[in-house]
Amino acid sequence: MLDAPRSPLPPAARETLLAALDAGWADPRRLHREGRQARLLLDQARESVAASLGARADEVSFHPSGVHALRTGVAGLRHARRRVGTRVVTSAVDQAVLVHEAHDADPATAPLAVDPLGRLHPDTLASALAGGAPVAAVALQQANGEVGTTQPLYGLHAVCRSARVPLLVDGTSSLGRVAPPSAWDLLVGDAATVAGPPLGVLAVRTGTRFDLPGPRWEPEHGREPADPWVPAALAAAEAWRQADHARAEEDPTARALVDRIRAAAAAIDDVDVVGDGTGRLPHVVTFSVLYVDGESLVDALDRRGVVVASGSACTSSRLEPSHVLAAMGALTHGNVRVTLPLAAVRPDRARDVDTLCRELPGVVAQLRARLGVDGL
Repeated sequence: MLDAPRSPLPPAARETLLAALDAGWADPRRLHREGRQARLLLDQARESVAASLGARADEVSFHPSGVHALRTGVAGLRHARRRVGTRVVTSAVDQAVLVHEAHDADPATAPLAVDPLGRLHPDTLASALAGGAPVAAVALQQANGEVGTTQPLYGLHAVCRSARVPLLVDGTSSLGRVAPPSAWDLLVGDAATVAGPPLGVLAVRTGTRFDLPGPRWEPEHGREPADPWVPAALAAAEAWRQADHARAEEDPTARALVDRIRAAAAAIDDVDVVGDGTGRLPHVVTFSVLYVDGESLVDALDRRGVVVASGSACTSSRLEPSHVLAAMGALTHGNVRVTLPLAAVRPDRARDVDTLCRELPGVVAQLRARLGVDGL
């Protein structure tokens, strides 16, 4: 299994979830004993996740998904700063939801260009903030979940600070797999990144202007109309805690496995390994194969017991080309994306990498021969 944006729960998180079904099932807003116990467990989960993110518990809210948390974060910044402007600045390699939010705010504003490795230069951001309509917020990723490239967040945050514009950092592909950044005004994560249940997390730095439109809710600091399911919050907190504890060992091991994949793919003629080879997430790699479409590669590898992905990481459609690869000037077809699961979930993942590296040259040759393009 080498396609792990979603994974089975780690053993410790699964045990936490099962125990929480008995201990935390009640409505945390009720005043009876079971409700008070659920509230206590929810508060403990929030404190644990906040510690993993480098935030305060009173800054953190839980949401149904990472995408939901992203949209909530953008909406809160835009509404709070509506007298300044409604424009949202993002890059061409950010998640589709952020690109769409920026387009909805100002259809005339294009996402910022990145270099061939997928990195946004601070000077590019500075130019965008200096000209054009006033900006409500900047929303950028910590690292790209499709090609792995990390962004120079500290330089980008310094530009935002200088322009007095808040920075929302999308960590839905990175938080838990790498250390959390400290350069943010809003920070968004997803427990699914650390093999937890799909639970979005939004941290709003104290002092940041944030106000959602519409009615004022009570749950989650007024950011959600309902409280989260307490067992899911506890399982997410445990998954994050386990990932933090294992990171010192997990990071170099995952990087070594991805380096093997990068080398095996690069050794094949007309195969382009995209993204930064060093400044990257430890568990993500994408490569593009000339002359062959991605679906054929995925299907052929699947028949050999290797589960990988293709297409855009920001859409469920298999036929949707990757806007990330297009923005980097890379091939948008014939791409294969590997997202390594955590060792706690897939202890034999090295065997899957062995199989991929062994089978890939033959699969590419076979598909090219079928198309009559082998040896070109």
